[in-house]
Amino acid sequence: MIETVTLLAFIPAAIALNLTPGADMMFCFGQGLRSGAKPAIAASAGISLGSMIHVFLAGLGLGAAVAALPWMFDAIRWLGVAYLLYLAWGAIRHGAISADGSARPTRFAFRDGFLVNLTNPKVVLFVLAFIPQFVNPVAGSVLLQFLIFGLIISIGGFVINGLVGVFAGGAGKVLINNPRASRILGWVSGGIFTALAIRLAIMERA
Repeated sequence: MIETVTLLAFIPAAIALNLTPGADMMFCFGQGLRSGAKPAIAASAGISLGSMIHVFLAGLGLGAAVAALPWMFDAIRWLGVAYLLYLAWGAIRHGAISADGSARPTRFAFRDGFLVNLTNPKVVLFVLAFIPQFVNPVAGSVLLQFLIFGLIISIGGFVINGLVGVFAGGAGKVLINNPRASRILGWVSGGIFTALAIRLAIMERA
């Protein structure tokens, strides 16, 4: 369905996009600092699942509705802002991993990554701007092509964001036995989540 030449052009572009620092990467970095490597990987998986849902919605054409209806875009955006601020408060209040190694359950990190990605309406608008450049309407199902390209982006993002989270988790683990450092890491990760909330709050519609 998708020509080899098209895939050879798409894959490097997708990798370049995944390597570009953005909200998803910073979220995994903050998650790694706060809770360690495993939750960071889970958060990256949640982000990738959220991305695939955005791709599916864009393939169905619902992304056009988000772009055309300001109230829908803003409603989703402010939900995302509220959730990021909630995560920031939790990070600041509870700090990073405790000295005994306990942390939030990994399933919560997956949920957080999923919801943070899903409540960022810019993702579906980006999908609409990027993927159609590689879609050939006469080559078969447009939705299936969207999903294939989206899967490539999601897998690349999972690997790269997960590695960033693992690195952050390793750095945090070195400092975690120091209660003061643990508290500082909680403030740092809370600051990252707050910065992402502000970024989401002030961004404009495409």
